[in-house]
Amino acid sequence: MQAAARRMRKTTAAIALGIAALFAAVDFAEARRAGGGGFGSRGARTFSAPAPTNTAPGAASPVQRTMTPQPAQGQQAAPGAAARQQQAAQPSRGLFGGMGGALLGGLLMGGLLGMLFGGGLGGFAGFIGLILQVALIGFLVVLAMRFFGARRQQPAAVAAGGARPDFGGNAGDTTHTPFSFGGNGGGSPSAAPSFHAPVMETPLEPEGADFDRFEQLLGEVQDAYGREDYAALRRLATPEAMSFLAEELGELASAGKRNSVSDVKLLQGDLSEAWSEGDDDFATVAMRFSALDAILDRNSGQVLSGSLDEPQESTELWTFRRRKGGEWMLAAIQGTE
Repeated sequence: MQAAARRMRKTTAAIALGIAALFAAVDFAEARRAGGGGFGSRGARTFSAPAPTNTAPGAASPVQRTMTPQPAQGQQAAPGAAARQQQAAQPSRGLFGGMGGALLGGLLMGGLLGMLFGGGLGGFAGFIGLILQVALIGFLVVLAMRFFGARRQQPAAVAAGGARPDFGGNAGDTTHTPFSFGGNGGGSPSAAPSFHAPVMETPLEPEGADFDRFEQLLGEVQDAYGREDYAALRRLATPEAMSFLAEELGELASAGKRNSVSDVKLLQGDLSEAWSEGDDDFATVAMRFSALDAILDRNSGQVLSGSLDEPQESTELWTFRRRKGGEWMLAAIQGTE
């Protein structure tokens, strides 16, 4: 009888460990998704979603790392863009995320220790009862937080209930064939308010030479990034975009890793939107490309993730910027959700 009880206790402990590991894995995955947003600046459209295209028909990841100030209250970007930005910065983790996950993990560990070092089946029953009680309390706390949170948001919604200019412009023409990069993707004229004065936007029609340069920049930036060539990145990217690229390279180096990127090939690309703001031109381009992309151990060269032999495909939206009469430079990169 005692042997059966011990086996039951060990089996239950193993199940509890598996459940705890599952919640830890979910939290880790959500943390990775939350940190994988875009970076850089799209001028007045930084906080609005790029227009969908044939290459990137879905939603683009919001720009989470930027030096561009948020629009003043009541002068938001495209409807819903600010809400998506706030949700991306503070992702919801459901009932068992955040504090709930921590409480559940603590309860599982406490119950596990109790089952391993005493209490037997009776202790396990008490542990289940404790979980049910804490789950009920947690449910009531979540309801209260949502209720008071909704009440706090109501005055802000009333204050911002005025007209909201359309910062996103019209969607680009998505009927072009792959590889063409052609067409009329520019946004319509609209006013993009800043903290002080509105920035007037005008449509822009990139030419064939511009699209050729966008394709060249895709390969040149990736190659410089893979070689950790900071001088080349400063020449190819705006100072803001360069700072974020350098930050990523520094984090990899401090972890004893490096990112090898080579053999970049554009598979399909089209224009999302293009516009001018004062003396600056902007163009956001959706690009699907393949590359040999791998994370390597900095000392041994061992492949930790990715592949040096099998090309991997990615779809991203790159925003390019140029001063009047100047050269195009990388200004922002956004993934697709």
